[in-house]
Amino acid sequence: MSTNSIGQVLSCSPEAIVVLVDGLQVFEDHKAALQVGRYLRIAQGNNDYTVATIQNVRGVLGEDAEAKPKWQFHIQCQAVGTLIDDKTFERASVLLPVPTEPAFPAEKDTLDKLFAEDANYRFPLGMLSLNKATPLRVHGDRFFSKHIAIVGSTGSGKSCTVARILHDVVGIADGANTNLNKQNNSHVVIFDIHDEYTDAFTLAEEQSFTLNRLDIDTLCLPYWLMNSEELESMFIESNEQNSHNQVSQFKQAVILNKEKHNSAIKEMTYDTPVYFSIKEVYRYIENMNREVIGRLEGENKPKLSDGTLINDRKDHYFDTSCTFVPPSTANATKATVGPFNGEFNRFVSRLETKLSDKRLRFLLQTTKADGSSFKTDDFEHIMKQFIGYLNQANVTIVDLSGIPFEVLSITVSLVSRLIFDFCFHYSKLRQGQEVLNDVPVMIVCEEAHNYIPQRDNAGPVAF
Repeated sequence: MSTNSIGQVLSCSPEAIVVLVDGLQVFEDHKAALQVGRYLRIAQGNNDYTVATIQNVRGVLGEDAEAKPKWQFHIQCQAVGTLIDDKTFERASVLLPVPTEPAFPAEKDTLDKLFAEDANYRFPLGMLSLNKATPLRVHGDRFFSKHIAIVGSTGSGKSCTVARILHDVVGIADGANTNLNKQNNSHVVIFDIHDEYTDAFTLAEEQSFTLNRLDIDTLCLPYWLMNSEELESMFIESNEQNSHNQVSQFKQAVILNKEKHNSAIKEMTYDTPVYFSIKEVYRYIENMNREVIGRLEGENKPKLSDGTLINDRKDHYFDTSCTFVPPSTANATKATVGPFNGEFNRFVSRLETKLSDKRLRFLLQTTKADGSSFKTDDFEHIMKQFIGYLNQANVTIVDLSGIPFEVLSITVSLVSRLIFDFCFHYSKLRQGQEVLNDVPVMIVCEEAHNYIPQRDNAGPVAF
């Protein structure tokens, strides 16, 4: 370790330490160690040293005693921790160096202590750019409990970087499962917009590594799990003149249909995530669009062609396409169109188009192996698509490459919310049992700007 000082402390504050390097020759001899981002080791007046990272380098040209030009350099640093007895590093500084204390370059021995692995800082993130031989390790729990962004220009290797980090998370090294026959409860859900990650997590069968890949043909995401915002975004055009009437009747139809199929639930809301039949809702809207009201004395109710008066729309409009009496002004057959008759032509057409679109079958036509529809009681099966493993490494890749763009944000939004809600309630349950959460989940969004809008009013937000 170098014992030759390259300068001394000029000033010190909690915000910055300024080291004075006196003379051009000293600066030139140590220029590589005085670059922004590198580290200095600064004495504290005892056996300890403050380790500081260089933030700014400023040169001052003056004159010496003989009136000759003389350079001085002010090196502004930020303290990052303390090197105790020149042996161990702590990420805190109780004391800071005072003026005149000597400063030294932080050489490999200091960097090794600074980035040494301990019980908490064990997760490998790469090699230190300042010293390629020094591994950089971070506190895994703290690192992954925050939002992390990997950015760069096209072709710079962002996807490879993500895959490499995730390999360390789930224990893949050189194409082998390092956690073979061990328990690893890491749950990683990757939204893969170009289907790039499947190969990175496909190992030989003998490695017993669990890869769960979902695409448009295998993903089951029933529409009834959507909230009101997502449902309206999918089925209603907000720029249409009568969109407020569409929202009003659609909301009423959804709530009534949820009550029909979930009679045990007493307080039903628009957002309650329980089963309802979108085909029956479509039929309800279609009947409202053709409704005719009988106006003979004592009627004033929807009237069918056979003379039947409808007392409660929910008892008829969900089950069949009704045939109404024709509008008439004659006294014997007086009848007028209903309040929404003819207003929902475009709305009905849009619903019909969505329901017949084969690209949306993962949302609107989800069925189980026996051909029956997913119902409220099947929620556990739906969730197991994403976090269905407790005793094996689990990576779920949601291949978005086949998802229609108009429902891309909705799909990501829905899956993300399901996972978040599960994690929140499961964590609370485990806390109530005074045990740790054994199902940690990380969501990875590849090219998130394609489906997470910058503004709240641009579309459904994924998180």
